[in-house]
Amino acid sequence: MKIFPGFFNGRLTALALLLATASSAHSAGTTLKFVPEGDLRSLDPIWTTSGVTRNYAYMVYDQLFALDDQFRPQPQMVDQWTVSPDKLHYVFTLRDGLKWHDGKPVRSADCVASIERWMKRDILGQSLAEAISEMKAVDDKTFRIDLTSPFPLMLDAFAKLAAGALFIMPEHVAKTDPNTQVMESIGSGPFRFVKSEWVPGSKAVFEKNPDYVPRNEPVNWGAGGKVAKVDRVEWIYIPDMQTATNALRSGSVDWVAKVPQDLVPQLEQAKDVNIRVIDPFGSWVLMRFNHEQPPFNDEKLRQAVLWGINQSDYMTAIAGEDPKYWQACYSYYTCKTPLSTTAGAEALMGPRDLDKARALIKESSYKGEKIVIMSATDMTLSNASALVTADLFRKLGLNVDLQSMDWGTMQQRRASHAAPSDGGWNVFFTYFSAADMLNPALNIPLSSNGAKSWVGWPVNPKLEAMKNQWLVAEPAAQQALAADIQVEAFKSVPYVPLGQFMIPTAYRSNLHGVIEAPEVFMWAVEKR
Repeated sequence: MKIFPGFFNGRLTALALLLATASSAHSAGTTLKFVPEGDLRSLDPIWTTSGVTRNYAYMVYDQLFALDDQFRPQPQMVDQWTVSPDKLHYVFTLRDGLKWHDGKPVRSADCVASIERWMKRDILGQSLAEAISEMKAVDDKTFRIDLTSPFPLMLDAFAKLAAGALFIMPEHVAKTDPNTQVMESIGSGPFRFVKSEWVPGSKAVFEKNPDYVPRNEPVNWGAGGKVAKVDRVEWIYIPDMQTATNALRSGSVDWVAKVPQDLVPQLEQAKDVNIRVIDPFGSWVLMRFNHEQPPFNDEKLRQAVLWGINQSDYMTAIAGEDPKYWQACYSYYTCKTPLSTTAGAEALMGPRDLDKARALIKESSYKGEKIVIMSATDMTLSNASALVTADLFRKLGLNVDLQSMDWGTMQQRRASHAAPSDGGWNVFFTYFSAADMLNPALNIPLSSNGAKSWVGWPVNPKLEAMKNQWLVAEPAAQQALAADIQVEAFKSVPYVPLGQFMIPTAYRSNLHGVIEAPEVFMWAVEKR
């Protein structure tokens, strides 16, 4: 694309005005300027799995339990809890000092309502709901959960780290229909969202919550003491990464969440800039089909795509030529973790077979209709994946309609059940933290329960039954069951794994305390 000088200068001028306005309006206290990987469009981390919304939620809300770096659930809002010998009765007591941002105390009724809403959206939560006979507030600080059968992963479910994380909201907010977005922002976390300064497509602002009482333990991923060490955080949305990189080099911003590989060399030459991979597991990119709408409601067409995929094409487009930043991963579970396996992955492992793919297309119900591929042009991995896929689909003789939009728009549109010709979609691309894909219980896009599943809404009763069996199996049996689940998944293809990759973050050297974790946590970060 040819970029005219006036266009580029105009973007720099607009950015300079935005940063200057923010700085002049709030000169008191310490302000951290952060460039997120996408625009904040939704304030509801239960309604959407968007990583941008989840990072917002970690600023504003708190969790009952949180994961440490050993994947152990640790109490966060909870002070004490007891479990009956038969593992059927749990009693949780909240710790002292928990307040909502409007000054009201956090109550156990808030927790119950939040759990109920979350269980209707999250796949692990849905399984937990089936095991609960009763959940109720005992008093303002205590609530009880009674089960019909043991659910060994309850605390793990409450402590989910990334997609589908349980954030506690006030009762009146948590009573919102789970299929309707929450529009209020009343949390109890270490930062308060300044909604009056929120400009979608431009800026989001957070201020330190003076009433937040951190735990006494050292910070450890999402667990421990969440101590806000800056007074104000401004998320400055800059869709053009070259512009964002220039702003970081000049000191106009302090931190860029994700830096494309082609811009890393520029930052390596910059003064006072640190470039690091802070996520120990990386991210997992996938191709998601719309299983409700033709033509990908046909299993054979989804299988055809598997035979045409070369993960290296996607990984080099997303993460560059240097393989230290990516790996092919032919598993539905995070590679180099205990359940990772290649069982059933023959089509994906290659070498790819375009003739086999074309033969399956002929056997399918595909009649040449347009296939709407959504591409978020302001998110490198989405745009790069869409371009690679459009080229592949054309080689296979599929009728491609590549539609470009920003990430915020795609986040809204992917929830649509409409036909592609009426504003719906057929294919899109997104990423999950690799920590989300460790096992069948955490793997949100693996859920194949129709309307109860994540966007795309696949249906496979056999796969769901196998997952439920895995949830209650003894640890010794889970390895083999996970492999069987993957074999079934590669038959029905709820989505296509495209590889596992690392994207570095970059920040000014006067920032200290950046936490190495699968998610962006801004507590403990100091600006000196």
